[in-house]
Amino acid sequence: MSRYGAGGVRAALAVEDRLFRALAVLRAITLVNAIGINVYRRDELVHPWGGVAVVAAITVWSLVVSWVYADAVRRSVGWLVADGAVALGALAVTPLVKGADFDATIPGFWVMSALLAWAIRFRLWGGLGAALVIGVTDLLLRADLTMTNYGNVYLLLIGGPIVGFLCGSLQEMAVARDDAQRSAAAAAERARLARVVHDGVLQVLALVQRRGTELGGDAAELGRLAGEQERRLRTLIRAQDAVRDDRFGTGAVAGTLDLADALARLRVRAGVDVAVPGGSVDVPAEIGEEVVAVVGACLDNVARHVGEGAPAWVLLEAFPDRVEVSVRDEGPGIPTGRLEQAEAEGRLGVAQSIRGRVEDLGGTVTLSTGSCGTEWELTVPRVRERSTR
Repeated sequence: MSRYGAGGVRAALAVEDRLFRALAVLRAITLVNAIGINVYRRDELVHPWGGVAVVAAITVWSLVVSWVYADAVRRSVGWLVADGAVALGALAVTPLVKGADFDATIPGFWVMSALLAWAIRFRLWGGLGAALVIGVTDLLLRADLTMTNYGNVYLLLIGGPIVGFLCGSLQEMAVARDDAQRSAAAAAERARLARVVHDGVLQVLALVQRRGTELGGDAAELGRLAGEQERRLRTLIRAQDAVRDDRFGTGAVAGTLDLADALARLRVRAGVDVAVPGGSVDVPAEIGEEVVAVVGACLDNVARHVGEGAPAWVLLEAFPDRVEVSVRDEGPGIPTGRLEQAEAEGRLGVAQSIRGRVEDLGGTVTLSTGSCGTEWELTVPRVRERSTR
């Protein structure tokens, strides 16, 4: 458990505690079965009082070790070794008590308790190791190997590792669940703090904007800047309200991203309207992230050149082999030669943030611009096809 953080260790220990409580119940059931079987077959005992002593010993040991395992602090390797030693000892004395031609050992299925304790504590390899030791010991004590004996040992060798693997899986799931809960709680707290802090700031900025407009002159410019910051902070608050932890993936399959959902979250931007298909549009995560980044760059250009909060529309269309995204605004358009001039001057925002990204994905970009507005049409294949440029 050392590979988990503090919270992860607590979650893993909680799972282990529950499993050891279940093991205590199983130990009691197998003990009652061992007592009943030995009473029923008492005529097979060569030394009856020896059989009584062995059954009494495993009964006392069951009570002691169940109490020990109930607390994680007492659950040390030493006690697990002792548990295995008692199980092996009960097996080893069987030929002395019942004779060399015995059919069933005195502890019977009770030895499963020690095996499962090792599986819970040390997972797959602990369960496999304990199963090997107990199974080999059982076989070595027998004069003849029957299919029944072979079957019992085979089940031990299968059951021990499986239980160990399942115990490890349950612990990992518990740790992941707790991580997700902590992430969700942290996100909610960030959103709450953002609202508390920004609400106060927004009031001040609104006051500065209003008073600056009233005073005019340099104060009017200050008011305009305050108004811009107020709108940006409101957008941030809406984004915080929609925050979600995507570390566990947004797609239906690991490594994919729901492009429709990712683009829909751009609605938190002022003036942006997004239209997407009703169902999910799953694409490889690296493609989806790049497309969202390109659309974000287009919307940044709208805010910068048309105006903060200017209307913009995003439309997503999905096809079996590609996705098509349109980003449109109603601004004055891009003057002829403006993009080429910007690229020549070393300002590569459009060339790299939009065209470069889409071409790297093997897609195409079409720009339509004029006095009625600007529209970017992005066509991207749903399978990565890197460009050769």
